Amino acid sequence: MKKNMYSILKGTFLISDDSFKNWRFIIFLSVLAIVMIASSHSADKKVYEIARLNNEVKELRSRFLDGRSRLMQLKMESAVALKMKEKGLGPSVIPPKKIKVKSQK
Repeated sequence: MKKNMYSILKGTFLISDDSFKNWRFIIFLSVLAIVMIASSHSADKKVYEIARLNNEVKELRSRFLDGRSRLMQLKMESAVALKMKEKGLGPSVIPPKKIKVKSQK
């Protein structure tokens, strides 16, 4: 047990005759670690992108609702009458009449 531990600390298991097995395993573990790190970075990047897009959707929805409410206020008859009064126009006192056109046939 003491000899094995001393061999690991000294690194002789990497330069011995049957060290090819050890090097293969170490390289496999290194590649596996790199793949895991890359995968976690990719997942983190996607999570941040999703959060950013959700915030953008909330902001755009808020802008849409604000614009729609302003449009509803501008379309109200009282708001239109007030704007036209500023320009010197007012609602008609005479009610509208329908115009019927008869064909020439």
